[in-house]
Amino acid sequence: MTHFAGTLALVRFALRRDRVRLSIWVASLTSTVWFTSQSIFGLYDNEAELAQYATTVKSNAALIALGGPPYGLDTFGGRIVWECAPYAIGVALMAVLTVVRHTRAEEEAGHTELLRATRIGRHSHSAAAFLTASGVSIVIGALSAAALAIDLPVAGSILFGAGFASLGVVFAGIALVAAQVTTHSRAATGIALAMLGAAFVLRAIGDIEAGWLSWLSPIGWMNYTKPFTADTWFPLLLSLAFTAGCVAGAIALESRRDVGGGLVADRPGSPFASPRLATPLGLAVRLQRAAFAGWAAGLALGGITFGAVAHSAEDLVGDNQDILDYLTNVGGASLTDIFLATMLLYLALLAAAYGIATALRLRSEETSGHAEAVLAAAVARTRWAWSHLAIALGGSATMLLLSGLTLGGAHAIAIREAGEIVSVTGAALAYVPAVWLLVGFGFALFGAQPRAILAVWAALAFCVLASLFGEVLGLPAAVIDASPFAHVGTVPATDPDWAGLAVLTALAAALFAAGELGFRHRDLQSAV
Repeated sequence: MTHFAGTLALVRFALRRDRVRLSIWVASLTSTVWFTSQSIFGLYDNEAELAQYATTVKSNAALIALGGPPYGLDTFGGRIVWECAPYAIGVALMAVLTVVRHTRAEEEAGHTELLRATRIGRHSHSAAAFLTASGVSIVIGALSAAALAIDLPVAGSILFGAGFASLGVVFAGIALVAAQVTTHSRAATGIALAMLGAAFVLRAIGDIEAGWLSWLSPIGWMNYTKPFTADTWFPLLLSLAFTAGCVAGAIALESRRDVGGGLVADRPGSPFASPRLATPLGLAVRLQRAAFAGWAAGLALGGITFGAVAHSAEDLVGDNQDILDYLTNVGGASLTDIFLATMLLYLALLAAAYGIATALRLRSEETSGHAEAVLAAAVARTRWAWSHLAIALGGSATMLLLSGLTLGGAHAIAIREAGEIVSVTGAALAYVPAVWLLVGFGFALFGAQPRAILAVWAALAFCVLASLFGEVLGLPAAVIDASPFAHVGTVPATDPDWAGLAVLTALAAALFAAGELGFRHRDLQSAV
């Protein structure tokens, strides 16, 4: 039996298990690329109108740090690539989560040891996880290329898709190495995501000041392909070489460790548990604190970046008549207010993603058997469930508060107007009912139909589609209004929709009640 025996069978098994979540990743990322390209074509009649935007971006370090080097922004192809390039981080994130889920998480749960007792090779799990993540990355790249090729040159579209796919493949390799280092899946994910953050920072600093730093970042390699501008393919060779090194290194490391073990041995814990762990809430906080810190740092960085460039909104738009007409439809609000409102919507959707991911920890704790162990003690079901929901609700509200403070604070510093902090922060908190409604939907599924719980991610994807691209696509008003975020109001450009917020709050409360009732009356499930 070879070390890779059974790899294809494990690939099929991984695709079968993850068919819903991977389909959501593919649909969300590729549709976002297409919607973005169509929105740009809709906003500008010709490439001459892009010149003002290109000039503004080239002189704004914050925008370059956020989007990447401003190549070809005076053309439709260059502008679309610049707008879509940050979405590639989503491909990398998908690859990291997929690889860790099918390697270290499987070992941590004991599944790998059971499968190794059959005709499965030593490296088959790693190979299958890498092939699965890489294959999905390639599918995302191919569909993204097809979406752009409808209106743009085919060669540049293919290069753009190849760059997208390459970032996913690179971070699949990085995650494969991280899975060999530690014995815990959360730690492995954290290591890989830290590398993703480092790659982003290196690329940002390199694009602003020291160009050579960008060549140390896989994100920089993707950007330097310059689709629709120079169409340079050789940076992708760096991605392939780096990935090959990661895969070879991971295989070598896996050959030298025990199943379930890692290169870094676990430190023995304290013989006495902290008093904070004596309650379900204390345990939930301990389990969720690393994820909370990571999400908080990301949203804070986004808020600071968006806030720092908000005052440049008028320069970015120039005299584009379509956008000026849009301002008339929202009561003549300023371009800056509209920009802040749009950025708050982005951050609110991210806060909703955090809340959903945190609430879904209930399901993973149940299927892993941890919930059963906790509930065997003198702990009521509802108390255990609400311990995690408290983190989801309080954490998502804190994310919105932090988003408002950083977005408003950076904007206030830029224009030297302290009052903006209060108004933007208040606007951010107006999204709390909408975010909690999605968390409540996830909990209702957990209580009534736990096997369908991933549908909450589809609901979030719909909200992204309806809220960000509904008008661009000409979706019916009824479809756009189905998103809870449509009933918050265009804050801070306009006053909040207080009636809508009251309805959202009531619906969220009803969903939480339904979830609690369902969880009370069903059996625990210790396997997916």
